[in-house]
Amino acid sequence: MKYTDDEIEILEAIENNKVESKAFDNKIIKAEATKTVKFLKEKKQISINMKNSDLEFIKQRANDIGISYQNIIQALVHNYATGKLKLTI
Repeated sequence: MKYTDDEIEILEAIENNKVESKAFDNKIIKAEATKTVKFLKEKKQISINMKNSDLEFIKQRANDIGISYQNIIQALVHNYATGKLKLTI
């Protein structure tokens, strides 16, 4: 993992007990939190190539449970990205 210059500065300060207190600024924290929430909600359209049989299976399962097949694919990707699903090849 590569750290940014800011992250390195923070790590060095912690390691050398040179951490400085900063005044609590609720407006800045709220603004950053708002940006973070917006980023986490953003979606990006992509194109992928899949085997027809896999897509048809996912579409059938989605139909059986009453959701869109895109939601199943999104859930699979999200669960993998967050470590809830392990991939074995």
